Amino acid sequence: MATLSRPIYRLFINFRGKDIRYGFASHLEAAFKRHNIKFFIDTHEQKGRDLEHLFKRIQEATVALAILSTRYAESKWCLEELTTIMEKAEKEEMVVIPILYKVRPEDVRKQKGVFGKRFRRCIEESTSEQMETWQVALKAVSNKISFTLDYNRLLVNTIYLLKEESNFCYNTKFFGP
Repeated sequence: MATLSRPIYRLFINFRGKDIRYGFASHLEAAFKRHNIKFFIDTHEQKGRDLEHLFKRIQEATVALAILSTRYAESKWCLEELTTIMEKAEKEEMVVIPILYKVRPEDVRKQKGVFGKRFRRCIEESTSEQMETWQVALKAVSNKISFTLDYNRLLVNTIYLLKEESNFCYNTKFFGP
């Protein structure tokens, strides 16, 4: 009897659900579905569930959208995912497309503002090694050219640009056979 294998998602979306799950992320998800872009988005994870399967999805992916928002840095899981994503990108095994959602690059890079305040709260219960690893990942992702979505930029324009960028990535070596 043949077994069905799980689909491999080539695009992984890393984000903080409390900020954008029912807004920006849901619109992005709908746009990718309309354009048949295979992606993994963590939409229904339950509290207390082992999230190791998320890291498996990251390993399968060749492109990641890292959506950094004001509450992103309060989540150890988001930071751990980002660390894994950036390590994979450093080995040139993944393209990372940062999206800054209502945060500034310097706030992410230097952990300043509301973003920094939430990061400092998160690291209170973390090891110094975790903190350093997360800081390296945040600096690396904030040094990349990013999409910025703030109150002045139209959501639909950003989603269109992301869809186009993702389609481009599908046609590069990162989305080979």
